[in-house]
Amino acid sequence: MLTRLMTALALAMLLSSPALAENNGVVRVKSAYSMQETLARLKADVSAKGIMHFAEIDQAKLAAGAGIALRPSTLLIFGNPPLGTLFITAKPEAGLDWPVRLLVSQDENGQVWAMYTDFKWIADRHGITNRDGEFATASGVIASITSTIRQ
Repeated sequence: MLTRLMTALALAMLLSSPALAENNGVVRVKSAYSMQETLARLKADVSAKGIMHFAEIDQAKLAAGAGIALRPSTLLIFGNPPLGTLFITAKPEAGLDWPVRLLVSQDENGQVWAMYTDFKWIADRHGITNRDGEFATASGVIASITSTIRQ
C-alpha cells in the first residue's frame, strides 16, 4: 500500500516537475532561495522525514583552503539504509551511487540550484531491473525534498 502510494506520488511529481533532467542523468532543481536558506530547507526536510544525514561537504571552503576560487557549492549526503541497501543487494556496484548525494551550488548569475542523479538513470546505469517500485519510492522522496526549495 505504502509502495503504491509512493509510486503514484513519484510519478505525479516527476510528470509535473519543473526540474530539468539532462542526458547525463542529472536532475537540476531551481531554488527560490539563497544558498544558506536552500541548504537549511533541504536539511530540515531530510531530518523531518527521518532520513539519515551522513555528511555535508562545503566544496567552496575546501577549494578556498587550496587557494582556488569556487562559487558556493555544498554536497549533502543522506539516505535511508532500508531502502538504499536494496539497490546494493541488487548489484554491488550500485554502492557507487548510494547514499544519495544532493549538490547545492550557485551559478555565475547568483541562481541557486540543487542537483542529483536521476534514479531511473542509476537503475539503467547498473542494469537493475528488479527494483522498479523501490526506485520509484526513492524518486518520490527526492522530489518531495527538493519541492521545499522550488519557485
